[in-house]
Amino acid sequence: MAEFIRIYEENPNPKEIEKAVKILKRGGLIIYPTDTVYGLGCDITNIKALEKVARIKGVKLEKSNFSFVCHDLSNLSDYVKQIDTSVFKILKRALPGAYTFILPGSKSLPHPFKKRKTVGIRVPDNNIALEIVKQLGNPIISTSIHDEDDILEYTTDPELILEKWDSLVDLVIDGGYGDNEPSTIVDLSEDNPIVIREGKGDLEIF
Repeated sequence: MAEFIRIYEENPNPKEIEKAVKILKRGGLIIYPTDTVYGLGCDITNIKALEKVARIKGVKLEKSNFSFVCHDLSNLSDYVKQIDTSVFKILKRALPGAYTFILPGSKSLPHPFKKRKTVGIRVPDNNIALEIVKQLGNPIISTSIHDEDDILEYTTDPELILEKWDSLVDLVIDGGYGDNEPSTIVDLSEDNPIVIREGKGDLEIF
């Protein structure tokens, strides 16, 4: 049975954030709000939790396309190779925001992702997500709970999300109704930005 807590985005309750962080630290899985769709996340440093997420999504962990959700850009060099100034300016302009940026992966990526040439970096414009990652002290691996076969309400209404995911995760955070539009994915690993998927993020920023 998953725990179900309400957190208000305007002013996230530190005790509730702490509860989510404790669950992540002990290898638990959480469903949490972002600035786009609700996400399924776990601690990037916990291999068993990562494997659980991969199993739920039906993918091999090494080949998964999970995003790294960060609090800001300060620890980017832990996961991303050195990037040039023009790329950094794009990131600064767009984040926090509804974008996933594909960037060249560094040699110090967590073990399951060692062979990756690129990583997807997210800094969502949502105080609940940002506070969780900030308190955790490292990124969470995240993937959308959206499924092509889902009835819309099952990915946007927290109570229905709980109903569907109750036996699969340890915590569902009710942060209000979610969006049903995913992030815009932009590949910045080559010379010019390439839009892989047009989503909620405004393309005019590029």
